[in-house]
Amino acid sequence: MADHAPAPRSGGRAPAPDLARGVMLLPIALANVPWFLYGAATSGVGAHRTVATGADALWQTVAIVAVDGRSYPLFAFLFGYGLWQLYARRRGRAPDGAPALRLLRSRHLWMIAFGAVHAALLWSGDVLGAYGLVGLVVTGLFLRRASGTLVAWAAGLACLLGLAAAAALVAAAVTAHGPDPSPGAVPQLAGITPYAASVLPRLGMWAVVTVGQGLLGLVVPIAVLVAIVCARHRVLEEPGAHRPLLVRTAVIGIAVGWAGAVPSALVHHGVWDLPEWAPVMLNGFTGLFAGLGYAALIALVAARVTASREPGPLVSALTATGRRSLSCYLFQSAVFAPVLCAWGLGLGGVLTQWQAALLAVATWLVSVALAAALERAGRHGPAERLLRTLARGRTPAAPAEPVGSAGPG
Repeated sequence: MADHAPAPRSGGRAPAPDLARGVMLLPIALANVPWFLYGAATSGVGAHRTVATGADALWQTVAIVAVDGRSYPLFAFLFGYGLWQLYARRRGRAPDGAPALRLLRSRHLWMIAFGAVHAALLWSGDVLGAYGLVGLVVTGLFLRRASGTLVAWAAGLACLLGLAAAAALVAAAVTAHGPDPSPGAVPQLAGITPYAASVLPRLGMWAVVTVGQGLLGLVVPIAVLVAIVCARHRVLEEPGAHRPLLVRTAVIGIAVGWAGAVPSALVHHGVWDLPEWAPVMLNGFTGLFAGLGYAALIALVAARVTASREPGPLVSALTATGRRSLSCYLFQSAVFAPVLCAWGLGLGGVLTQWQAALLAVATWLVSVALAAALERAGRHGPAERLLRTLARGRTPAAPAEPVGSAGPG
């Protein structure tokens, strides 16, 4: 059983985890918004339009290399980090941590419920269900095990994912001149109208995403296991003490992550004549490196901006956003769906991809401003407060924790 790390020390809350969550929501928005577009052919393994020139082609390349499949591993890492923080805070004097485990199980079950409602109402690509499912598995099987066991499992799963990526490329090379078994264009659920007809298709896709991204894709479980080990050593809370590790992770992780996405960009633009499915596993495998690299980079930036002075208004606003990451994540869908879907204003059938990206940036900026206003007013995010209330079964007396956080204390 586990080498239990001490519970987080008292004092001011370290800014790096919340800052990372606040920044993370921008690539989440940029990665999700293409799925709300419709009316033009898209690739069989992504939501990018197959015919793109000029600004659209440029943005697609940037998104494939730096955003797609790179943001959700970062989200998963922060979720796992917060999972351990919450467990360490709540286990108290119970030798087996049973009360904390019960709270975590309840919290993860409610996350799955939140995800199902989110999907039914607005967004089939919801990740809350996937992370809630992984949280249940990790809490039951891994949370109290030794760090060495977690590292061994993470390394083993990563090797399995890497071997699958290599096998996919070899298979693609062998069948390069045969028929392309790609599944064809992704379903454009945003184009379904009326609204009532879109609910069941969204729920169906969400169920596939929840199991596929949460467990079968392996990236999320690996990121969560790595995060728990890092949280036990307070890597994000004490970045100065882990600076060499963070620097190496940022440089190597981002370099590997971006390089590993280049084949996907080349295949998408027709520069490399391979089936569409060929680079998918490689993209997912190297996306894990990028997500960890992004987390390390944000921790280094947070350490620098808070080392000798009070955080400025931008850092404070982003930190406030991170404390309300669940509310801000749901806010994105509350904007994208009615503005872009055919059952709403229908702009998803009109905007180009780079214009949709601008909408994503604007939506994120509004969420940052709203979070900063809530912080100044001393109010919590509504979704965080609701999740905490449901998970604990009573009205919370303490500040609510954002998803993937140990709380704002």
